[in-house]
Parts: sequence; structure tokens; C-alpha cells
Amino acid sequence: MDIKRHRFTLMFVIIIASLLISFLLGKLKSPPEKMTISTEPLVSTMVVAYDNINISIESQGTVRPLDATKISAEVSGTIINISPKFIPGGVFSKDDVLIIIDPDNYFAAQEKSKALLEQRQNEFDNAINIREKGYLSESEYLSAATALASAKSELVKADKNLNRTKVKLPYDGMVLSKDIGLGQYITVGTPLGMTFATEYAEVRLPLSDRDLSFIQLPTAKKLLNSGVGSGPKVIFTAEQLGPLAKWEGQIVRSEGVVDEKTRVTYAVARIDDPYALQDANSSLPLPMGTFVSADIKTRTDYTVIPIPTEALKNNRQVIVVNSENRIQLKDVKILNADAKYAYLIDGLDEGERIVITPIENAMNGMVVRINVNENKLTTVLTKDDDLSVNEK
Repeated sequence: MDIKRHRFTLMFVIIIASLLISFLLGKLKSPPEKMTISTEPLVSTMVVAYDNINISIESQGTVRPLDATKISAEVSGTIINISPKFIPGGVFSKDDVLIIIDPDNYFAAQEKSKALLEQRQNEFDNAINIREKGYLSESEYLSAATALASAKSELVKADKNLNRTKVKLPYDGMVLSKDIGLGQYITVGTPLGMTFATEYAEVRLPLSDRDLSFIQLPTAKKLLNSGVGSGPKVIFTAEQLGPLAKWEGQIVRSEGVVDEKTRVTYAVARIDDPYALQDANSSLPLPMGTFVSADIKTRTDYTVIPIPTEALKNNRQVIVVNSENRIQLKDVKILNADAKYAYLIDGLDEGERIVITPIENAMNGMVVRINVNENKLTTVLTKDDDLSVNEK
């Protein structure tokens, strides 16, 4: 019994000693350092600078042919020949014979008209001789003259009908559709197909009043003689055709009215040789119907401060940081803006540092922390850059 009591006492002492040692060791440890958590917003900044830049106006439109033709038969008959070029996508030159209608009947009509004209000419010559001798009345002379004029008219008509058996077009072009087949009998007015000229293409570009304040369109007076003016240059791109697909054009006129529903003015830009048929070194073909983006070059240099649009607050303010890292909200005047940049013309001084990351509940005097790993920029763009405005 004493042995059991002795063992119990020994175990109790060991437990108490272990607890005491653990307590003392805990007291000897240094207290953990308190972490300081900064509540000041971490921001990125840039130093602003004025720059002279060219602003571009952005628009868009669909490529259309300058001239398109719905071809209809001018004479009736059987189609005896169709050019291999007369297929959708086929390319032809001016005065190429695309379709031939059986000319036999029209050739016969021409020969008949020639014979009739020869007969009427002889009759008229005889009438003149008889009239000079006083044996022919005035009415008989006039009748012979009228018959001669009618015969001449019939020959002209016969010649035209014979020429109409060969279908030609007065321009270099491309076939859009073919509506007839070899051996088909057609009548006057039968649709034969549709073609368009490939020398030029045009794009209608919608422009707002704001856009028009940056560019000068050809005036109506300048279009009086040729119908074509000399307006701003335009660079066209088509994302669906690849990043390198670019074409140069020029605004040649406006449509002269403001659309009452959309309140936009349509400028018309022209692109030479859109299918690159005349110049082997030309750019990629630009098919009709392609939707393109247009970058219209202005003729004026603007002195602005370009900043990222993210730096704008309430679309009219920017946040300036002073040497003590305290912020100040400043009102600015914006020339224009697009999806990436705002272009300021007043409100900031050269060399000021602005915040280019959003700050919630920004107030004057608030202290911020500057991102020390950021690249310190002097400006967003250089003067060689073209800035785009008015994305639509």
C-alpha cells in the first residue's frame, strides 16, 4: 500500500514540475512583434508633359463599288456564246465581249436597211434632177426627202441592234452575278447578270459634329467641275483580313446633308484599285462588301497632354500628387477622348505627377503610397504617335 502511495506521489510531482517548466519557458520567450499595416492607398503615377500630336478621327463603313450595273438584254434572240470571264468573281476589261446573242436576224435586217437606203437615195437624187427641170412638185420632193431620212434612220437602228448582240461594258470590272445560260432564248429586258467597276471603291463614313470640328471636308463648290474634291487621307483596316491588311484612301466629298435621324454627316472616301489589279506591288485585295475601320488624318497639330482614360475621375478631374505624396483633385479641359486615352488641353502644368490608378473615395489631402517598382513615364505618347478619337 505504501509503495502505491509512493508511486502516485512521484507521478504527481513530475506532472507539476512539467507544468512549471513549460510556464517558465513561455515567460522567457520574447513577445511577438506587432505588424504595422499601412492603410494608405498604393498607386501608380506618371509625370505629364505637353506634346504636339496629330489627332485621328475614327469611323467605319462598308466598301461599295463606285459603279455597279444590272445588265439587261437590249435585243431578243438565242445566246450563242458566253465569255469564260462572265462568271461570279470573273474579271474583265473595258469593251470585252461578255455575251453574244445570235446576230443572224440583225445582220439580215442591217443588209435590208442598206439596200433600202440605197434605193431611197437614188429616188431622192432623181427627184432633185426632175425638180430642177420644173417637172416635180414641192410635195413630191419633200416626200422623197422624208423617205430618204426614214431609210437612214432604219439603218442606224439596224446597226445598233446588230451591235447590241454583243454585250460589253464601258469599264474594267468584276462579275457579281450571272443570270443566263448558253443556248437560252431571251427577250428585250431579260436580266443577264450584275457587274461592278474595279477602278475605284467607296466607303461612306458617318461623322458627328464633334468629328467635323477636327477635319475639313471638300465643299460643294469644289465639286462643281469634276464631282471629286481633295479631303483628308484615310487609312482603312479590316480585322477579319489580318493585322497587316491596310489600304490608303482619301475623302473626296460629303453627301451634303445631315441625317435627320442619326444627326451625322456622311463623308465619302475613295480607294483606288481595291482589287490590286493594276499594281502588282499593291496591298492585299479589298473585296466589295468588306466592313472596314477608318482612321481619318487631321491636318492640324494639337498641343495636348495625353493621359490614360483610367486616370480620369468623373470624366473631368485628375488626381495630382505633390512632393509629400498628398493628393489634390484638379479639374481639366478635355479636347477629346477614346477608349484608351484622354487628351487634355488645360488644367495641368508640365511636370506635374498624376495618379493613373483608380482611388476609391479620393479626397484632397489624402496621403498615398507610390509604387516604387513602376516605370516613371514622362508622357504617354510621343509626338510621332497618331492619336485616335471618337470611337463609334
